[in-house]
Amino acid sequence: MAGALAEAAKTPPPAEPGSTAFVLISAALVLLMTPGLAFFYGGFVRSRNVLNTLMMSFVLMGIVGTTWVLWGYSLAFAPGNAFIGGLQWLGLNGVGFETSDYAAKIPHQAFMVYQGMFAIITPALISGAIAERMNFTAYSLFVLLWSTFIYSPLAHMVWGQGGFLGLTGGLGALDFAGGTVVHISSGVSALVAAIYLGPRKTYPDRLSPPHNVPFILLGAGLLWFGWFGFNAGSALEANNLAVAAFVNTNTSAAAATLTWLILEKVLRGKPTAVGAATGAVAGLVGITPAAGFVTAVAAILIGSITAFVCFYAVSFKHKVTVDDALDTYPVHGVGGTIGAILTGVFATTTINPGAKNGLLYGNPQELLIELAAIATAYIVAAAGTWVILKILDVTIGLRVKEEEELQGLDINEHGEEAYNEEFGDRISIGK
Repeated sequence: MAGALAEAAKTPPPAEPGSTAFVLISAALVLLMTPGLAFFYGGFVRSRNVLNTLMMSFVLMGIVGTTWVLWGYSLAFAPGNAFIGGLQWLGLNGVGFETSDYAAKIPHQAFMVYQGMFAIITPALISGAIAERMNFTAYSLFVLLWSTFIYSPLAHMVWGQGGFLGLTGGLGALDFAGGTVVHISSGVSALVAAIYLGPRKTYPDRLSPPHNVPFILLGAGLLWFGWFGFNAGSALEANNLAVAAFVNTNTSAAAATLTWLILEKVLRGKPTAVGAATGAVAGLVGITPAAGFVTAVAAILIGSITAFVCFYAVSFKHKVTVDDALDTYPVHGVGGTIGAILTGVFATTTINPGAKNGLLYGNPQELLIELAAIATAYIVAAAGTWVILKILDVTIGLRVKEEEELQGLDINEHGEEAYNEEFGDRISIGK
């Protein structure tokens, strides 16, 4: 009898079908964000570079979709040390359909694939800063190395068991869905990459306006839709916390959109479609670390404050010589930073009893912890990105030739055109 009871104690509880379905649907929503990002970025560039820009997001579904199963998930979430996971889950060895310490109501593989969708979109965000000038082969190798040596360790530090920054045995930083892991890491890396590569040959005197504003709105809409899986799905079960994260996500995005449009109307005379799309994304970025920790009223404040700061960050970027082509750092890096700081201000255990209060609820120490987590993410992302770029630069090179950049990357890097208008019938695919 004692042996049977001991064996029963070792058996993990069965997965809950409702929560499993919820997390799988959320995973699909997060995956949709990557083609959504592709359209969002693709609308901004010249028409001769739109396919290359779309591919810089789309290829991540192939690269990280494979490497996450082979080694990425193990490095991010397997038991290891405070900074990186171990190798025991390589190739999903030991990752089956039982529940796990990470999620008590869904199969371990459901948690794995959900987290994999985060790993796919995060390096894709970086492509916005280096659009229209980077060799596609070098970019593909860059994102492979970046997802392995920057994303996986940061994910382990924040979300892994015993991670340096997380709630389970670490510093105690609050990051519900990726303010540090996703947005700060990609935004800072984007800024470093833009500085390292240098500006486009047409920057800043011969820049073209967005070639397809409807693409930008389509992409922003897909991102907003997918973000419900990104944030609400991070509850990892169908419960009240998922509801709170869902409500906060929509509320912050709505407030940020309005704030950006009001700023444009007051300061520039006309509210723009591009501004509405950018404001929405800024609000979504800002609420990401706080989604499961704050009230809906706090979400309004987070969305508005994030949009305000990002608006001026974008304006300031245009005054400096760094060619962050599609404002990745001003939106994702700055927005993620503001969101993480405000998480330390507005977090409350009335929304998430398993977390901690922030500054406004009597715990000023949490704000200091968030600042420490932000600094760590900045250092890891900046240093790691520079090293990866340097290695690739001295081995295979990073930039396309000047004449290829001016001619367009679609035809030179992929042998095809989006609209068959730049070169007409003079160039055939594959020749």
